[in-house]
Parts: sequence; structure tokens; C-alpha cells
Amino acid sequence: MSRIALCLSTLTAAGLLAGCSVPGVPVAGEPDVRKLEVGKYEVDRHAYEVSADGHGTVLEGIRMADAVAPAIDIDPSLSHGRSSRPLLTVDDTIGLLAAVSRPVLENRKFLVGYVGAGADRADPKGENLPTADATAVTTVLLRFPDQGAAAAAARELEDADIAVSPENQKLSSAKFSDAYLHWRPGVPSVGAFMARGEFVISLFVERPKAESADLVEWVDKTLSAQVPLVDRFDATPAADFDELPVDPDGMLARAVVEDRTGLTPDPSVFAVYGPNLMLHTVDDQAARQRLIRDTGLDRSAVAYSSTVHRLRDADGARAFMDGLLADPGAQYDPISAPNDVPGAKCLRLNEAGDMEMEYAYNCFVTYKRYLAVVSSDSEPDVRQKVAAQYALLANSL
Repeated sequence: MSRIALCLSTLTAAGLLAGCSVPGVPVAGEPDVRKLEVGKYEVDRHAYEVSADGHGTVLEGIRMADAVAPAIDIDPSLSHGRSSRPLLTVDDTIGLLAAVSRPVLENRKFLVGYVGAGADRADPKGENLPTADATAVTTVLLRFPDQGAAAAAARELEDADIAVSPENQKLSSAKFSDAYLHWRPGVPSVGAFMARGEFVISLFVERPKAESADLVEWVDKTLSAQVPLVDRFDATPAADFDELPVDPDGMLARAVVEDRTGLTPDPSVFAVYGPNLMLHTVDDQAARQRLIRDTGLDRSAVAYSSTVHRLRDADGARAFMDGLLADPGAQYDPISAPNDVPGAKCLRLNEAGDMEMEYAYNCFVTYKRYLAVVSSDSEPDVRQKVAAQYALLANSL
């Protein structure tokens, strides 16, 4: 069963600071973490001394989350996140790209990608497609071995896509003359491909009305937001993928887990992301973006049902928690948190929630510049878990 923690759900809502010199010994104003009820959880200072070990593509795909523009940066109206994930195989791209793209991706040696999508309104409940009157933009960033392969892939992807229907016609952008655009007259959408260095930017834009000039304008807006991110992204040479660190800055080691052994990089349950992850899929990207900027979020570590965020400072950590809790949604009710964990706050999923997709209990705890969110389907477990998370942060810093 796949569950999501509150901190990563679609809510509407430099250097480590010095810590204790002896693990478990409290500083002034802090509880003695040795006395906390932590249950089965390990809370000693830890480091994941593991290599990528064949998971380098996963790690590079995770890094690419910050190379795809959040929808809100394309246009202020696009505040509803719709999708966000690494694309690790050619199979992962099909559906985002037409099936006829497969031979091109295989022949041009596609390496890894990332997709981010947003719209000006939420998808209908239970649906994963925007309504006919919505504006929606899907950006797929594809990585190839070199500039030549990317340039050829962009051209061939366009040729394959436009050949799907004899009604498809080419469009052009005066602002991005090297982009390939096509549409079907009468259909309110446009597809585009553009090579940029070793990358191909693939776009699919949906609008309420089928007007070619309007569609080209939206392609231009999207590329204007996307191209600078691609240009700034420090892409890892393909030969060095397996040299990427699994746990940069030790963030994963600060997230409490049931078992520290045998963990390998996974985009959903064991990964470290930059700040864009917290933007791509939320229902109100504008509010979340302000919160991120105000609090200085720079990294988020996802470790199964625990997440640790690093903020600018202790005030930022508390403000980030308050921002996430400002409007958790009608499906959550506040409950009491453990009294011996300073500042902790907890929520319980009610009957309006989806137990198949969301955890029953979520607790928030700050420690110095960190905010942790721990989740469980058991209240006794989540109470031990939040205590363990506080103890682990105290022992780690």
C-alpha cells in the first residue's frame, strides 16, 4: 500500500549548527533525549556509508527536480501542481510522450529525465486529466549522452509526433527559433521539442481555445521559464552517475526509519531533493513558493514515512511548520502531541480522508534549523516516532 505523508501531499496549505558535544546530553532548555519513549527506533548519530551501486541514474533523476520549472514560474495562474517524478527508463516516458517516441529515445540513448506539470485549476476529483476549460502545461526534460544526440532526438521526436496524424501542422516561434512546434487545427493543444545542450525540453500545452498564436505564446512563456534552469543545472557526466552521493549533507541519516540496513536510492521513499519538490505537486504553488522563500528551504530528505526539511535557521523551521499546518485540509483534525517533545504538533486523518493513500497520523517537530514530519497508521507508534525523531536530530547535530 502506497501512503503519502502530509508534508509531501498536495496541501493547500550553510553548514550545520553546533549541537551537543556528547550524544544524548541536553543543552540548556532541551529535554534529556535519553528519557524519551522512542520504542523500536534507533536514535544514535548515523551516516549511510553506501555508494550509488548501480543506482546513479536514480540519483541524477532526483537532482533533475530542480531543473524543471514549477508551473507557477511559467505563469502566475498556473498554481495547481499536477505531476512530478523522475523518468528513469524509456518506459517511464511513454504516456507523457507518444508511443512513437520509443525508437527515437532508444536509438539516441536516452539517459534520464524528469516531468513537472501544472494547471490553473485542480483536476476533477478522481481524475488525472485537466478539464476542457483549463490551461495546463506539462514539461518533460530528457537527458542524452551529448549535444549531438539531443539535437537529433529533438528533430526526430518532432518528426515522429507530427506524423501521427495527417492533420498535424507545424508552427514556429520567433522567440525560440530552434524549437519544433506542431498542433492539429481545431484542437486546443500544442506540442514542442527543443534541444538545449545535452537535454531535450518536451512541452505539451493545453488551453481552453484552439488559437495557434495563443498556443505559441504559451510555448514561449514556458521555454522562457525553463531554459534558464536547464542552463544553470550542473549535469553530472553520465560516466560519473554512480559516483553521486546517496546522502549529500547527511540529511537521510537524520530521518528516523524502522531499519537502517539495505536502503537504496528510490525517488519516492529514500531520496534527497532540492526545494522544487515541495512546489511541483501542491495545490497552491504561489503560497508554497512564498513559504519556501521566506523560510529558506534548501533540502528535503524523504525516508519512507519520515521527511526532514532543512531551513535557513530555527525561526525558519518553525515558520515552515506553521505554514504547512496553516490549512492542512478538512480531512485532518489536530490531536495532542507528546508533552516531552518541545513544540511538536500532530494531526489525525478523519473520515473525509483516504486511508488508502494517506497516513492516519502525522506529527511535526522542529529542532534548530530542521523540520521533521513523521507518519504512521498507529497512534502509539507515531507518538514514539516523533520522540525518536527529536532525539535523532538532537544526537545528530
